[in-house]
Amino acid sequence: MSHNIDQIKRVTWIGIVVNLGLAVVKFIVGFLGASQAVIADAVHSLSDMFTDFAVILGVKFWSAPPDEDHPYGHRRIEALITIVIGLAIAIVALGLAYKSLFTISAIHIKQTGWIAILGPALSIVFKEIMYRWTIIVGKQAKSTAVIANAWHHRSDALSSVPVLIAVAASAINPNWAFMDRVGALIVSIFILKISWDIISPSISELADRGASIKDREFIKKIAIGVNGVKDVHAIRTRKFGENLYADLHILVDPEISVRSGHNISEQVKKELLINGPGILDVVVHLEPYE
Repeated sequence: MSHNIDQIKRVTWIGIVVNLGLAVVKFIVGFLGASQAVIADAVHSLSDMFTDFAVILGVKFWSAPPDEDHPYGHRRIEALITIVIGLAIAIVALGLAYKSLFTISAIHIKQTGWIAILGPALSIVFKEIMYRWTIIVGKQAKSTAVIANAWHHRSDALSSVPVLIAVAASAINPNWAFMDRVGALIVSIFILKISWDIISPSISELADRGASIKDREFIKKIAIGVNGVKDVHAIRTRKFGENLYADLHILVDPEISVRSGHNISEQVKKELLINGPGILDVVVHLEPYE
């Protein structure tokens, strides 16, 4: 667990440095090249820094072990951090959309200079690298917040593609300068979609969403495959990030000893923890099979 935390902190701090460097470059070349889309992209890079800091601060709390007041641990904090990241992305998207719509019909739009193309080009390269690295760390740690932050990197990389096209079009032909604003609008719509994809699973988690039907069937298959289990029912689960807490009832021969029944339930628990769909802990209830 500590190794995962160190990896999360490392990739996130490097992400902060990359975001700061890209934001500065985009602001400079966007200003020199008179590109609103590139400046908008710079704001997006700054918003990435905000979510990076949220992960740095949040990992300290959600990785804390269970205690007397929090017997299930503190993983709900991760869901909250994930929602904060999603909302931050949504706010940026709405702001960019408003500004681009407000200025898209402006009569005098300055032609974009070629220097502005440097911002989105660097962003595509560096943010895609950060996405690939961060998503690997997030999946290894099974952290929804880190995975969400990886998608924030990817959103910056992919949203820079229409910016690149818009800047090039505007620089080639002054009559196409409005495309710079269109590019900013496309960026905002794309970012807004990503924000919803990030927020919705965490909202479901906070509402105690359980496992999918497929995972519940898999849990039942593992449990009923243990020697001595006659049937399985009352399977209940709750999501904690990418993991699950579960409880279920197993039915066994009513004539066996308490010790034998306990051994069967312990074997069911062991099999589920090892082979189950990301189960953190499981409670097995014992019932007589009639």
